[in-house]
Amino acid sequence: MIALSVLFVAVFTAIPIVASLGLSFFSWDVISTPEFVGLENYQRLLHDGPVLKSFGVTLGMAVAIVVLQLVLGLGLAVLVNQRRLIWVRTAFRTAFYLPLLASTAAVSIFMGYLFDYKFGVVNYYLGLLGIPNVPWLTSGFAAATTIVLIAVWQQVGFTFVLFVASLMSVPTDVLEAAQIDGAGPLRTLFRIKVPLISPTILFAAVVALINAMQLFDQPYIMTKGGPGSATTTVTISMYQKGFQNLQFGYGSAIAIVLLAAILVITGLQFLAARKLVFYR
Repeated sequence: MIALSVLFVAVFTAIPIVASLGLSFFSWDVISTPEFVGLENYQRLLHDGPVLKSFGVTLGMAVAIVVLQLVLGLGLAVLVNQRRLIWVRTAFRTAFYLPLLASTAAVSIFMGYLFDYKFGVVNYYLGLLGIPNVPWLTSGFAAATTIVLIAVWQQVGFTFVLFVASLMSVPTDVLEAAQIDGAGPLRTLFRIKVPLISPTILFAAVVALINAMQLFDQPYIMTKGGPGSATTTVTISMYQKGFQNLQFGYGSAIAIVLLAAILVITGLQFLAARKLVFYR
């Protein structure tokens, strides 16, 4: 029954990871014969300033994306959950989830036009208000912020749907008891609802971080990793080294280090969850 799923994971996940691990010990440009270099690619990575910087850029953007996604997803879920009419809840769930169904590449191209410095619609309407053009994609901090906001806008629907379903499963007798004891909306949210849905929050945080650490489409399409290297993520560095410079061994080493970093950070999340997550 699960053979097809196992085959899919093996062909598209497990085998490529093992192949990348093996390739990271070689120097290969596709044309010539692979040359075994041992740990040379990893030693080179430790002294490659631009690649190391891309790890810092990726981590900073990932943290911002995860925090915003969790906060906005929970806030929207709480507001929608207060609506008693079923069709209103359904309409909001559909509206917030729709961006997730759109192609990331198409969204990035569209957003690139919207935030264009000279011809973008956003700067046009800001100009009508007397605000000078904002360098959304041509200034380092602004470009990184814009990409973070776009990534959050497109991905928050997934977190939102998870939180809506989780909040609906909170026992009503617990909420009624809190109301009788005089707990207000904020205290009920942070002292009762959030602890009860903490397993869902952990799942959403882990998935959001894994996706954010692999951010590629938005920065590559909208800024090509610029201006300078302000939005050059690890996946862009990996793409540049492997597919543009034909250094497949070095690119594979970058990918393996990124995988290790994701595993370590995910492990830290689960360690923190021992004290922060409550299972009833």
